[in-house]
Amino acid sequence: MRVAVIGGGPSGLVTLKYLLTAHQFLGVEPIEAHLFEGDDAVGGTFYARTYEDAELVSSTQLTTFSDFRASKNDGDFMSAKRYVQYLNEYCTHFNLWPNIHLNTRVDSVTRTLKGNKHVVTYTSKTTGETTSEWECDAIAVCSGLHVTPHIPDIPGIEHVPVKMHSSQFKEKKQFGVDKTVMILGSGETGSDLSWMAVTSQTKRVVMCHRSGFHFAPKRNLSPVLFRILGRKSSGELTVPLDNARASLFDTAYVHPLLRNHTALWTFYNVYVRTFLWLNTGTPEGLDQVVGEPDPHKNHVSRIFFNKSSNAAPYISYPYKHLQPSPTPPTFLSRIRSALIGSTLKDTGGRYIDLAPWPQSISSQGIVTFQNNHRPEWERMRQQTIKPDIVIFCTGYNQEYPFFSAHNSSLGRKHGSKAAKRRYAVSHTERDVRGIWNRNDPSVGFIGFLRPSLGAIPPLAEMQAQLWILQLLAPHRIPRQLDPKDEEHYRLHNPADSRVKYGIDHESYVYQLGLDMDSAMGFSEILKRGLWERALWKRGGDAWKNGTGWKLPLVWGLGANYNVKFRMKGPWRWEGAEEVMETELWMMIKRRRWFWEHFCLSLLPMMIFGPVSLVVWGYASVVGLLLGVDFTRQEKQEGMKGEMPGMGSKKALGGGVEGKWMREKLPLAEL
Repeated sequence: MRVAVIGGGPSGLVTLKYLLTAHQFLGVEPIEAHLFEGDDAVGGTFYARTYEDAELVSSTQLTTFSDFRASKNDGDFMSAKRYVQYLNEYCTHFNLWPNIHLNTRVDSVTRTLKGNKHVVTYTSKTTGETTSEWECDAIAVCSGLHVTPHIPDIPGIEHVPVKMHSSQFKEKKQFGVDKTVMILGSGETGSDLSWMAVTSQTKRVVMCHRSGFHFAPKRNLSPVLFRILGRKSSGELTVPLDNARASLFDTAYVHPLLRNHTALWTFYNVYVRTFLWLNTGTPEGLDQVVGEPDPHKNHVSRIFFNKSSNAAPYISYPYKHLQPSPTPPTFLSRIRSALIGSTLKDTGGRYIDLAPWPQSISSQGIVTFQNNHRPEWERMRQQTIKPDIVIFCTGYNQEYPFFSAHNSSLGRKHGSKAAKRRYAVSHTERDVRGIWNRNDPSVGFIGFLRPSLGAIPPLAEMQAQLWILQLLAPHRIPRQLDPKDEEHYRLHNPADSRVKYGIDHESYVYQLGLDMDSAMGFSEILKRGLWERALWKRGGDAWKNGTGWKLPLVWGLGANYNVKFRMKGPWRWEGAEEVMETELWMMIKRRRWFWEHFCLSLLPMMIFGPVSLVVWGYASVVGLLLGVDFTRQEKQEGMKGEMPGMGSKKALGGGVEGKWMREKLPLAEL
């Protein structure tokens, strides 16, 4: 089989690696795979569209791939520059370079007239803009979410001297000296650039938002109990926030009736708001007294957490220090601040002006803001804002220009034939775990879902595993990939949201683990840890402590790291247990007893453990009486029916190599 991978970012590289090593795991013939990347280096957005001192907001432990861990010197968060270096090391470690073609632009992808084949037309910049074609059996689209800038229309924007998209921003000196900088957008990039601007030699910084935001810390907060007694923070670095969520009874071993109910979302919404209020005195976000999401979006099931929270104290400063609060602190708030508190950053009198979205800009370059009926509008409407620089931190459009010609050639044809030939460029068309269209498993879209709290690279690794498994060995998937198992991990994005493909990282990863039979059962993890790896190991004439007991603890108390799902299943990796018992065990060990072990792990378990037990008991009794199995998912025989696999025996004519491993057309020299 021949597979083309489009895009050399993290998603493309991990997909290429699994394609090239699939024969070692799945018992199939080696795959011929080639990756096409338009830039002169791998890394995607992390290489081409980052700025100085940029740091990943997802942790090193979560972001790095399961079988290639970061250096011990990398710390909890990598810089963008270091992450690109890590990706290069990944390519070298797995010998991916011979199959990577840099400076190679994919111009178009079309289907052949006969057979379910694809023709990739590409242009190599290294050979003088030479255009060539390559025929293949499957396409992995890994071109990324962050390529084509989204520039909203603002009347009068031409009257601002300097305008740019955040993808064009590279270093602080672009802010200039004594300039008024207006940042459009309140996502992680907008917040990060606002913070960089306010800590530079700027005169004024204005950050505009449309419908609010929710700041979250990159690390777990380190509140001090009984601050009234003079206690102070120890100053020790806490565990990254995306490592803090325990999977036991949150995603693991939760009955489908409870999993599909809104109870979990409701609990975590109350839980997050309460925890933030206890720590910083406001439930709307980390040290955030203004700019909360609109009421119809202000729920953890509908938002993307903003972990670039360095800007938070600068945004709150005017409302804490420059104008009196309309309401005095309540008695309960006074008690809270005396007993519990976190050390908040002193801005030194510098601040960021939060503003509504611009309505227009006059010919003199003065901004008129939309009336959003919020405190920031009341404050900003009395002031004259004339920006010298406007930076659009407004995200990117999801576009696939290489599919345009083929899809356009089909015009407005209807019917099943046209539908099957059309490429699924809309996220709503990718109806199997958001990866491929049910009628066309030969085209996978890897890395195009956005987690509310988490990271895209580890999601891409799990997606690549499932897509390649379906492509080459669908009989290894133990059950139908039922659409009913998708709703629980999707965010409840409001109709007016621009991004409608949000998911909960932990729930999605666990679901893909179940799909591939890679998620260990309770008895399995106990057996692996306490018996197979031994609670006690014989060493000489004495018994020495083993490390197997750590496995069940990391499995239950740890986040859903991808390496959890390499201990069994089709992609079983021998080094998974060692990573669990060493690197990931340290993340459990670093947690503080009250705020992290009790509040973030044991408390949710104490609530949802018994609830899950009751639901399991109820479902068992009712199922026995009525003859209904609430947990049953129909198993598949070679993925027959509406979702045939490219590598199924039916498609292969009796053998994996039968149809696809034919005489190969040589890939043109690149």
